Amino acid sequence: MPSFKIGHRAIGLDAPPFVIAEMSGNHNQSLERALAIVDAAAKAGAHALKLQTYTADTMTLDIDQGEFRISDPDSLWADTSLYALYQQAHTPWEWHAPIFERAKSHGMLAFSSPFDESAVDFLESLEVPAYKIASFENTDLPLIRKAASTGKPLIISTGMASVAELDESVRAARAAGCRDLILLKCTSTYPASPLNTHLRTIAHMRELFGCEVGLSDHTMGVGAAVAAVALGASVVEKHFTLDRSAGGVDASFSLEPAELASLVTETERAWQALGQVQYGATTAEQKSLVYRRSLYVVRDVAAGEPLTRDNVRAIRPGLGLAPRHLDNVLGRAARRPLARGMALDWSMID
Repeated sequence: MPSFKIGHRAIGLDAPPFVIAEMSGNHNQSLERALAIVDAAAKAGAHALKLQTYTADTMTLDIDQGEFRISDPDSLWADTSLYALYQQAHTPWEWHAPIFERAKSHGMLAFSSPFDESAVDFLESLEVPAYKIASFENTDLPLIRKAASTGKPLIISTGMASVAELDESVRAARAAGCRDLILLKCTSTYPASPLNTHLRTIAHMRELFGCEVGLSDHTMGVGAAVAAVALGASVVEKHFTLDRSAGGVDASFSLEPAELASLVTETERAWQALGQVQYGATTAEQKSLVYRRSLYVVRDVAAGEPLTRDNVRAIRPGLGLAPRHLDNVLGRAARRPLARGMALDWSMID
């Protein structure tokens, strides 16, 4: 499928992976820290910075009991109400413009995940280059239609979604005007286990839905992302923070600056290494051919003396006959005296 662009960045298998640094709530309600995260992401080489656009009131109700409280003891946010979590994690809407401007000053793209239709309207006023639908909203068809109706590239994380649900979401996006669509394989656990990541889905998803695919990665480190690129991911999204030890709602599974720099470097190396189907010596390998083994005289041989394993061997370098000719050479007589270290050729043999 043809590549397209988000802002100035090409997206597709013929372009380097598009790396998105997700700030989420790692700003810890400090605009100064948020801007420092932008600076660090740009320095690490990320191509885009992503926010999340919501308020606690657009996400849930201010109720601190029952299903409105996180009861899973294994959750990073156990014993917290949904409302309190979103209050802590949200990015104030008045911060969006200065954050986006800081990213732009570094030549880095910036956009966001809207979590309701009012957030789309707000982000349109900031002229974002794309929209991202989070995994927990990937069945919210009205929201998908709203974002798709802008005509801008749309990224949808696929965490928890069945094939049938994704088909509905993709159809809704296409019908609403989305031309440039990216689906991100995602595992909606925090952190995610590599064993529960199932990257082979990436190639299947590309074929099934006929769109660009990538990875929204909640695993630790960069290994899963590099493997995803090898399997056809053209976009990689990772949560990012300045320092995990400083805490924050998503800090424990976020990359630090040196790790993000490694992610950018290693995913591009993985993409470069894919190349194409190739056999035989490449142009770069031509000079190495001389160091293959070939047949050499390894002991002086008199004229008429037979060639044996004692006086002919396959050694390096590769200027003599190929080793495959050894059986045809053995037992035949030398046509002239041969000195140790001579590369054997047919003119020397009767």
